[in-house]
Amino acid sequence: MSNPVDTQRTFALVGTGGCGKTSLAEMLLFTAGAITRLGAIEEGTTSLDYEPEEVRRRGSIQPAVGTWLWNKNRHFLLDIPGDGNFTGDMDYLLKGVDGTLFVLDAVDGVRPLTKKIWLTVREAGLPSLFVINKLDRDRADFQMAFDSLNSLGVKPVALQYPLREGEKFVGYVDVLSGQAYKFGPDGAVNAAKLPDDAADDVALLRDVTVENIAESDETLMEKYLEEGSLSDEDLRTGLRNGVLHCDLTPVLVCAALENKGGAAVLDAVQALLPSPLERPPFVDAEGNERASSPDEPLAAFVFKTLADPFTGQLSFLRILSGTIDGDASVKNTRSEENERLGNLLYMVGKNQTPCKDVVGPGAIVAVAKLKNTRTGDTLCDEKAPFTLPVPELPPQLITYALSPKEKGDEDKVYAAIQRLLDEDITLRLGRDEETGDILLSGMGQLHIELSVEKARRRFKVDFVLKTPKVPYRETVRGKCQVQGRHKKQSGGRGQFGDCWIELEGLPRGSGYVFEDAIVGGVIPRQYIPAIDKGIQEAAARGFLAGCQVVDFRVKVYDGSYHTVDSSEMAFKVAGSLAFKKAMESLKPVLLEPIVLLTVSVPDENMGDVIGDLSSRRGKVLGSDSRAGVTEIKAHVPMSEVLRYAPDLRSMTGGQGFFTMEFAHYEEAPQPIADRVISEYQEHNGQE
Repeated sequence: MSNPVDTQRTFALVGTGGCGKTSLAEMLLFTAGAITRLGAIEEGTTSLDYEPEEVRRRGSIQPAVGTWLWNKNRHFLLDIPGDGNFTGDMDYLLKGVDGTLFVLDAVDGVRPLTKKIWLTVREAGLPSLFVINKLDRDRADFQMAFDSLNSLGVKPVALQYPLREGEKFVGYVDVLSGQAYKFGPDGAVNAAKLPDDAADDVALLRDVTVENIAESDETLMEKYLEEGSLSDEDLRTGLRNGVLHCDLTPVLVCAALENKGGAAVLDAVQALLPSPLERPPFVDAEGNERASSPDEPLAAFVFKTLADPFTGQLSFLRILSGTIDGDASVKNTRSEENERLGNLLYMVGKNQTPCKDVVGPGAIVAVAKLKNTRTGDTLCDEKAPFTLPVPELPPQLITYALSPKEKGDEDKVYAAIQRLLDEDITLRLGRDEETGDILLSGMGQLHIELSVEKARRRFKVDFVLKTPKVPYRETVRGKCQVQGRHKKQSGGRGQFGDCWIELEGLPRGSGYVFEDAIVGGVIPRQYIPAIDKGIQEAAARGFLAGCQVVDFRVKVYDGSYHTVDSSEMAFKVAGSLAFKKAMESLKPVLLEPIVLLTVSVPDENMGDVIGDLSSRRGKVLGSDSRAGVTEIKAHVPMSEVLRYAPDLRSMTGGQGFFTMEFAHYEEAPQPIADRVISEYQEHNGQE
């Protein structure tokens, strides 16, 4: 193998949207010589944000991969989007890496969403380094950002301290050695004298850093207590072991846009993050282990699929074990089919380079045009099957209805969106049985809008995005007894069905109950299921506003039949007529869906957000504040929060995020019910 696995590093860039991950990736690619020109997000010229939608909105909407050689050691980087609309598959992506570079903004520090992302990284058990980026900004505050890490429950270990002259970020101090460095042009650094005004801060940071390293290892702790200090070698070993065991999280500094700090970050990745050989073994659903070793049989995990305009579908593989070169034959353990891998590709954004190496564990390569392989599949040596379990996806938060601009293009639209689902596993596609609408569900309004934009551009179909549909329901209170009688005589055989039913409302969530109380054969047994079916079909069509009727019991207790004219069809119609009569008599009510909304915001926005939830008819269930972030839980009608994301963004300056899940149904207030009913009648041409 041309790349020794023990010096290889495979890591992800993670952090909230807007903290500068893609700019940091650009700096690392440039510093390592993988690209010849430093692109900028503002100009739409970065290597890893290349989709037109990403260039336009100046932010990542899909993960991207880069690779380079640093001091002859192979590195693989995975840039993961930070916007909550595009992080639904993060658990899949993190299975592709051995560690993370967690990026923080020096102006904001830890944000509400930072905690959620950090929890995901922690649950994946990945060693991490923190990088405080944007130290070139006016309001950059290293100390605030560094201290805010304590709210994540980590032991931050400062390895660098930034040097600023006025508002300029001019260099950094290596905390353990005390050596200062100043930035030259093109990201180069030169040794410099430690400024007097920084000496005390650096000395204090060094003491804390040494103590934290000592505390992470019992032997080092004993040595530190006996001798009062630790050798450079002890510190280096202790630091690396602490990182590998996820006990320590070193902190580095940089300003990616100004190309400052890239080489030090690359050195830290090489020195501190694990090689593929140092990661724990992979475990399948049965608990069988597979070591991340080139000596094991081949296994590779497909962590992402992307559409490429030139080569078609690209599958991104992380090699879990064994070695591979192009043109291998592998087995897909899900489909049980064999796949032939063509050329393996190294990727830097959309740029592909044929991979001439034999690659082993930890390598990230792309393969074009696999026939039956999708995200989440494991490909392996068919003589030694191994399947990596796939993580559970979070529930979709919002559903829109789509309709083609041109009548008759429904199938075209459906096919176009279906192809997007191959690369975005957090989208869901369905059809509304009642309206025939195509339903697209996703992680937020922006997620749906950009997916639709992508489908329009790629597949040249045009469609209209309709406001999300609220799944209202109808129900009844009280009890009544009615007759449903269907009699039709028109030459030849007639139709006759006659039934008496008792219909009664049930408590919320009880569903539908059908009771057969016929005695003495007044209605023959074979016709009873037809009455049940007629009632269920009528209930699905609704009575007030075309919404399904729920939570009621029907008892069939009497009726009559005709030996010649009675049929299943006639009794189905009779059941349906009886149901309609009962609904007229009982005056049904409209139910609206209530969701449980969990909103995380900076403390200072709490009042505004709670006030806003009240104005949306929300009932706040409680709030909990920790380290500057308040989590608010509330029950809110779904109709009031369909477009909540942009409102929350503007209330919190982009710092808040939320999740929502269906909670229960409640009776809709009369004005809401009146509006829904009149909209339905208008739409269906009723008076």
